[in-house]
Amino acid sequence: MTSIKIVTDSSAGLTDEEIEKYNITIIPLSVMIDGTIYVERETITNQQFPELMKNAKSLPKTSQPPIGKFVEAFDRLGADGSEILCVTMMESISGTIHAAQQAASLSKSNVTVIDSQTTDRGLAFQVLAAAKQIELGADMKTIVAKMEEVRDHSKLYLAVVNLNNLVAGGRISKMAGALSNLLNIKVMLEVAQGEIQIRMKGRGMKPINKFMDDVYEKMKNGHKVKAIGISHVQADAAVAKMKATLEGLFPEIKIVVRETVPIIATHTGMGAFCLLYYTE
Repeated sequence: MTSIKIVTDSSAGLTDEEIEKYNITIIPLSVMIDGTIYVERETITNQQFPELMKNAKSLPKTSQPPIGKFVEAFDRLGADGSEILCVTMMESISGTIHAAQQAASLSKSNVTVIDSQTTDRGLAFQVLAAAKQIELGADMKTIVAKMEEVRDHSKLYLAVVNLNNLVAGGRISKMAGALSNLLNIKVMLEVAQGEIQIRMKGRGMKPINKFMDDVYEKMKNGHKVKAIGISHVQADAAVAKMKATLEGLFPEIKIVVRETVPIIATHTGMGAFCLLYYTE
């Protein structure tokens, strides 16, 4: 039976242990800070990036992986006849999937490219589901169906508490950003069906906390929660509070807490924090 190997991009919120256990190949994105290019997982860590971003003269610029990186990985992994499953971050925030698709058309290997319609630990949930299916000997169709099931039962909520990076990156106008910061406006976003949607905006942290309390209530009373992740950009106090609450509600689940990757931190800015989970 043909083996199946997994490739994903560096936005995936996988731990080093998970990458090693399932032999997952990571294709890195890069970020340029004041003229210096850093490669995720190779020349910069998630922990190092926020301080560099904070002290940068201008907003860092992020870049998708070059097509050649994908082609090299696909050809190398498929040289023994293996099929390749490549799962990328959502198209709406990165052209990574297009680079992977072009590489698949150029590769000698049999490559299936999937848009996860999410990122960070949400992408990791799908990759891990695929890896476990591969261990069971599933074929590509079954693996993709399982990933879609996980995707359709996943949630990603992101609190942006400082709008400076969204303004600098052109996501909102400078006037709106200036007024929002003046008024201490915070924004709660959700990733749904591959798109970023505003779920709430309000002054200060009280509306954010109320929104999260409602999310916890839904988690507690809804379908069984299978996995939980928390990602952030130097938001230690908010993360500690969130983790304590979730551990009280779901003591049986190991919560993965991570400083998020540079490409996401660049857009969300300092102090952002994110809850990711999926259910049955």
